[in-house]
Amino acid sequence: MFAIIDIETTGGSALHEKVTEIAIYVHNGIQITGEFSTLINPEKHIPSFITRLTGISDDMVRNAPRFYEVARDIVELTKGCIFVAHNALFDYSFIRQEFQQLGYKYHRPTLCTVKLSRKLLPGFKSYSLGNLCESLDIRIENRHRAAGDALATVKVFEKLLAQDPSLSGISLNGLNPSLNKALFSSLPGNAGVYYFHDEFGKIVYIGKSRDIRTRVLSHFSNRQTPKSLQMCERVVDITFEETGSELIALLLESDEIKKHLPVFNRAQRRTGYKYGLTSFLNLGRYQNLQLSKLTSTSNPHTVFTSFEEGNTILHNLATKFHLCQKLCGLYQSQGACFHHSIGQCNGACIGQESPDSYNARVSEALASYSHPWQNVMIIDKGRHEDECSVALIENGMYSGFGWFDKTYAEYNTDIIRECIKPYADNRDVQQIVRQYINSGKALKIIKF
Repeated sequence: MFAIIDIETTGGSALHEKVTEIAIYVHNGIQITGEFSTLINPEKHIPSFITRLTGISDDMVRNAPRFYEVARDIVELTKGCIFVAHNALFDYSFIRQEFQQLGYKYHRPTLCTVKLSRKLLPGFKSYSLGNLCESLDIRIENRHRAAGDALATVKVFEKLLAQDPSLSGISLNGLNPSLNKALFSSLPGNAGVYYFHDEFGKIVYIGKSRDIRTRVLSHFSNRQTPKSLQMCERVVDITFEETGSELIALLLESDEIKKHLPVFNRAQRRTGYKYGLTSFLNLGRYQNLQLSKLTSTSNPHTVFTSFEEGNTILHNLATKFHLCQKLCGLYQSQGACFHHSIGQCNGACIGQESPDSYNARVSEALASYSHPWQNVMIIDKGRHEDECSVALIENGMYSGFGWFDKTYAEYNTDIIRECIKPYADNRDVQQIVRQYINSGKALKIIKF
């Protein structure tokens, strides 16, 4: 389903201006199945140049509903739909900002008919709505009014749909002829894991994203390497599992790659983390930090996908906790480190600070980059409004994840525990959980 939308506003900035009119046409890919249109009182003055452009004046909107009065209608009408607009970024940013001011997170997958027109209908001098409609012999009634422009966008949309039923804007050259292109428009714009299958049904690639549809389309739009070309030639089916939560998507992807060993996930079959941060006591009893490649005997405090990532983190820790560059392996010198010369190191490098004092800050730095809890439930978004997801850490070990009905559970740990499916603990998932906790993205952390 598609919600084809146009708005009029008091100006060009979503942060500072307001919506004055909205029109929505719900389209099932064949015809219009629903519509909604109304003026909106922006609760602020409409500039004269906007009135000259749209014809909408302060007098016209004085008795119109305010946005919060039609917000529910907009949510219900666009639920499960792809948000379609001509220059979708403009309309979508205004709608999201209006909802944000109401304390509601409005999220829909988007499709921009400007961008899609450039791909599917090349050669026109201009892709503004007025000029494009003129080039396509589409008549616009009530130009610069929401209903008129939205209906014109519907007609553009239908021409694009006739050109490419998948509405992906993807060149079909080089794709497997057995791939059903309509799959692209059925993909959700939500967080989850997606799977590419070959003609025998075998999984050849697994990925995760906060927006499955956008991420999948990017694979088929950016076929610039031999590997990506080869993969897209083999894909005949696309399946997915929505998770609602970015954390659960990361955890599920990690487990699924290890289970299925897809041919195009070779790098991720092994651990994605190649470097680790370890520590050791030197002869002076100072705790040294060291960034090095992981081995089978490594026991790192935390791990990184690249040396550059680890080096950046180590520099940040040294600065934040006044650690010695020399004892962190960041500075080579026979004497004091550079930080000591500018007052950011207390002199552990030359014995001026006691080992106990210095080592206490090293411990504090390491603790800041790990989760200190042995038993926690990480509560996050679910796959729908009445659901939450949960990942379980028990006795310091990752135990698995699941979903629960927040209406009934009310964060009761006994009820939540029953919904958790067990998954294997390993270095990858420990790092995923650690980073997610430190990011502050989780809805709630329950200690038990």
